[in-house]
Amino acid sequence: MFRTKTCGELRIADAGQSVTIAGWVQRVRKMGGMTFVDVRDRYGITQVVFNNETDAELCEKANKLGREFVVQITGDVAPRSSKNPNIPTGDIEIIARNLKVLNPSVTPPFTIEDDTDGGDDIRMKFRYLDLRRPAVRRNLELRHKMTMEVRRYLDSKGFLEIETPMLVGSTPEGARDFVVPSRMNQGQFYALPQSPQTLKQLLMVAGMDRYFQIVKCFRDEDLRADRQPEFTQIDCEMSYVEQNDILELFEGMAKHLFKELRGVEIKEPFLRMPWADAMKLYGSDKPDMRFGMEFVELDDIMKGHGFSVFDNAAYIGGICAKGAASYTRKQIDQLTDFVKRPQIGAKGLVYARVETDGTVKSSVDKFYTQETLRQMADKFNAEPGDLILIMSGEDAMKTRKQLCELRLEMGNRLGLRDKNKFACLWVVDFPMFEWSDEEQRLMAMHHPFTHPKDEDIPLLDTDPAAVRADAYDMVINGVEVGGGSIRIHDSELQGKMFEILGFTPEKAREQFGFLMNAFRYGAPPHGGLAYGLDRWVSLFAGLDSIRDCIAFPKNNSGRDVMLDAPAALDQSQLDELSIAIVAPEKE
Repeated sequence: MFRTKTCGELRIADAGQSVTIAGWVQRVRKMGGMTFVDVRDRYGITQVVFNNETDAELCEKANKLGREFVVQITGDVAPRSSKNPNIPTGDIEIIARNLKVLNPSVTPPFTIEDDTDGGDDIRMKFRYLDLRRPAVRRNLELRHKMTMEVRRYLDSKGFLEIETPMLVGSTPEGARDFVVPSRMNQGQFYALPQSPQTLKQLLMVAGMDRYFQIVKCFRDEDLRADRQPEFTQIDCEMSYVEQNDILELFEGMAKHLFKELRGVEIKEPFLRMPWADAMKLYGSDKPDMRFGMEFVELDDIMKGHGFSVFDNAAYIGGICAKGAASYTRKQIDQLTDFVKRPQIGAKGLVYARVETDGTVKSSVDKFYTQETLRQMADKFNAEPGDLILIMSGEDAMKTRKQLCELRLEMGNRLGLRDKNKFACLWVVDFPMFEWSDEEQRLMAMHHPFTHPKDEDIPLLDTDPAAVRADAYDMVINGVEVGGGSIRIHDSELQGKMFEILGFTPEKAREQFGFLMNAFRYGAPPHGGLAYGLDRWVSLFAGLDSIRDCIAFPKNNSGRDVMLDAPAALDQSQLDELSIAIVAPEKE
């Protein structure tokens, strides 16, 4: 046996035992005639002592060890004279009797510790070393525990775990596909699934009733902190359900995960908020509800006083930052610069302070009487010591999104976005469609298989842009962790949906004829939800990015710098696939 104990399990009760451990050398410290070696494996760290007086040759061998050497050590467990309360094995040490180097190591490019000196790029290039760091390993352990709890919960609710294929047909109505050429079908391509959407609907037609899958999905889209080209979904579908049935079951699942993995018991029901209210009050369909600062619209008060910026605006709105009236002019200038950043795009910012005597001091004092400013402050229920921040613009939706960014920034500055506090809600009643300037047509906000709200179905013929969907997202701390909808199960209604989206009958049959045909054989009412596993793990781990809860992530350019992928293919492979690479034309 290479080892009888791991580096994380020895305790004071094991004193006197003869043990063998194996692992990586974390560090070597020489103190007089003693050499101390910290040995690390997945389970923890154990200190090993080599004594020059009792075995000079063995001690000399230990002195030659380098960081990340793989070693096997046999010795006796003894109480540690200088205990380390920061690690579980800190009460003991091993008095070494034998040392074997299983494999030496070159000096690693960064320290294998929680507070590493390696930057993102170098850690991604040597990801197999980065994964040795306890901080990263703990994220993968959390991910494992989460998948186990998901399976336990869904199994207890009668779900079957069923795999769906990775090679499917292209679905151009969604995000961009990753395509896979077929050697046996020259000139034709598979696509990697963006979601098992149609396949899980077919499983409902097949009578599986309750399906789930922890499944890889692929989207060839621009990346950000919460997005990777390949990601993992907890994908679920249920038959004979209405929206409320799904929300209750998966809210129960969320509460189960919080209790089992974070020790947080949530007893109250999750808030349910219509999409229209979320956009009006927070400028986002995934509002962070850990703090207030709801938007207050000010058109009726602030227009008509000679301040042209407001008089010509389509929307005027603001937020009230409690207790922030002490902000200096420099801090307010920083906020103004923040909203003017290109990615936000605002033209400016107006502020007003509520003074200790109740008067209101504003950056636009010369246009407004104290009575009007006081009336404005009353709309926020502002008190002495509060700071009001106001934005306006020619496009209400765009201005609300800018105000949303300001709200989140103020939440950060005021310490209101505590990662150990959780605010959960459902955003419901999404619009069925959204207008695409690029396509110059209506597009499905979620996907073409979402069922419209029954009361809005007549609007499909008269005002499709006003139709609401039986769609819902679960939002936690401003992060969309999952979403879904009731699905269309009627081929006639599905055909109507494709018509509104600009599909000809021929194109609809070509792309989705298999689904519409299946509906003719008695499809049950059904709906589902997909959780983002990566987002759930990063939320519970308190991470700002999903990358550190994925074993081998891509960088912000969608590259795997460790494998150097994507990469060019050999010409022989291209010839076999009948593919020619055409260089893009130079502009």
